Amino acid sequence: MTYVPSDPPVVPYLMVRDGHAALDWYVRAFGGREIVRYDTDDGRLGHAMLELANGGAIYLSGEFVEETVGTRAPGTLGGTTFTVALAVDDADAWMARAEAEGAVVIRPVTDEFFGRNGKLRDPFGHVWSMTGPKRG
Repeated sequence: MTYVPSDPPVVPYLMVRDGHAALDWYVRAFGGREIVRYDTDDGRLGHAMLELANGGAIYLSGEFVEETVGTRAPGTLGGTTFTVALAVDDADAWMARAEAEGAVVIRPVTDEFFGRNGKLRDPFGHVWSMTGPKRG
């Protein structure tokens, strides 16, 4: 029997301090749609999967610093170790929507040799790069 996964082969798994607020934020800021969600007995977000408006997906979880799990959010670490790169249809619109929801622009959208690109930090400490087609 062949195993056929129901999720994409690679999915960024974001850890955040307030999982429920983050879940709501990503839905609003990135046009996300909640696919699955599990809360823990103590009320934390145990796991969620979101489909983003560009067709990508992310996993999301509350922070679990207990030794058996050992995941930490950017605020606990003092930063993040990666950038999530999104290929989008309109980098300006995606950045503007996220900024309107409270993201901080790290690098404004500009035309680069590879397309139109900008970076932001979401309210939960994760860094996102938006790349879309050049204007005109």
